[in-house]
Amino acid sequence: MSISVLARQLMSQEIFRGLSPLQLTEIVRQADRIVYGPGDTIVRAGTAGDAAVLIVSGDAVRFLEDDEPSMGLNAQPIGTGSLLSELAMLVDHEHGTTVVAHTTVRALRITRAGLHAQMLDDPDLATHFVDRITERLHRVADELRRIDYAFAETEGVPAPA
Repeated sequence: MSISVLARQLMSQEIFRGLSPLQLTEIVRQADRIVYGPGDTIVRAGTAGDAAVLIVSGDAVRFLEDDEPSMGLNAQPIGTGSLLSELAMLVDHEHGTTVVAHTTVRALRITRAGLHAQMLDDPDLATHFVDRITERLHRVADELRRIDYAFAETEGVPAPA
């Protein structure tokens, strides 16, 4: 698959939106291309992650942390275009779920070491990720405030300031 096609797939992910074509191309160029066979584990719950994985083609299944993949309970399908463990490409991260390839999965593995090296060369890239994560944290904080207000209303307690 060409670099430009992979760069477009990255651009479809919220965390990469707004990066220049050159920045996206460089991320793709530095990333590892991996092929997982049916039944191969892509990420395992409870293990340290050091990379994000973009599913370029194929289908996988996500299992909740306490579920055994062999049991097939609580399995959630994951398809082409899904980005797994995106925080792992930026910071220390422990996988919360197990993801197993259902069909042959072609993936792009964006390592933390590779992305950190790129951010050292391109500080605008680092600024981009800081801004994206800050935006997300603000959205989470807003949502938590809405939940807090809703609980306060149902219990007849004055809403927090």
